[in-house]
Amino acid sequence: MGDTRRFKKTYARPLKPWDETRIAEDKKLINAYGLKNKREILKAETMLRAFKAQAKKLIATKGKQAEKEKQQLLTRLMSLGLTSQTSDLDTVLGITINNVLDRRLQTLVHNKKLARSIVQARQFIVHEHILVNGKKIAVPSYLVKKGEEDAIAFADESALSSLTHPERMQKKAETPTDTESTESVAETKEATA
Repeated sequence: MGDTRRFKKTYARPLKPWDETRIAEDKKLINAYGLKNKREILKAETMLRAFKAQAKKLIATKGKQAEKEKQQLLTRLMSLGLTSQTSDLDTVLGITINNVLDRRLQTLVHNKKLARSIVQARQFIVHEHILVNGKKIAVPSYLVKKGEEDAIAFADESALSSLTHPERMQKKAETPTDTESTESVAETKEATA
């Protein structure tokens, strides 16, 4: 008769949907991070808003439980790579949407030069060519933990694991600059004369 689970939205819509400046900023983010649609921005903003709301609540409260929750929040944000070990709740309030989007798997695959473009990074992830810590992750919006960052690689059974694959990033051969090439031509002329 249908799925018994009750699905709920993982994002909140903006209060002013047709705000011109917000739309322009969203377009810049979509182009910079290769996002599929604005829903991915809304999910990241909602998550960031939840972190900040919890930090504001913990700043105002005192007690043993508040200290425990404060430590748990800072540990979680530190494991996600959004804060450092010496940070406090005030730095949580300074986290921006760009910090969250920088921790996405798609962005890190592109930054590690495993893909030529941010869009190609998304394609590699969706087509299950990327492993994180030995597991295939097919979700480009997966937030990579700080410890997993070095464990991003191509799957062994993927054709892209070969360095000779045409879609892999190829380092350009160093070409001499114009001044170097003219000097070498002049040297060869002198040697032949």
